[in-house]
Amino acid sequence: MGISIDWFAFVQVFAAALIGALLVVGFYAVGLRLLVRGGRAPIVAPAEFTDAITVISEKEARRAAKAAAKAAKKSPLTDGQKRLARIGAYLSFALCGLAVLAGLSLIVLR
Repeated sequence: MGISIDWFAFVQVFAAALIGALLVVGFYAVGLRLLVRGGRAPIVAPAEFTDAITVISEKEARRAAKAAAKAAKKSPLTDGQKRLARIGAYLSFALCGLAVLAGLSLIVLR
């Protein structure tokens, strides 16, 4: 009784995982870049963890928000270009979600 490995199936799974990861990360990175370019830099409030090594203070969070607002005001883009960049960002995030759903459908439907 020997063990038989279907190498073609292994290559298919490897290729699907690699392509899926590249699509998700790529669309997310492009969406985030367009979102920042459109003047909507995401500011995430720091989380408080009991065992955190470093936690930024409220003063540092305010400074980061102020710097993001200042950078948004300095943007050389017109309002139409900013709107187009935001629309592109949202479309990129939607494509990222579709890539995730396509990967899940491959798992569930097979």
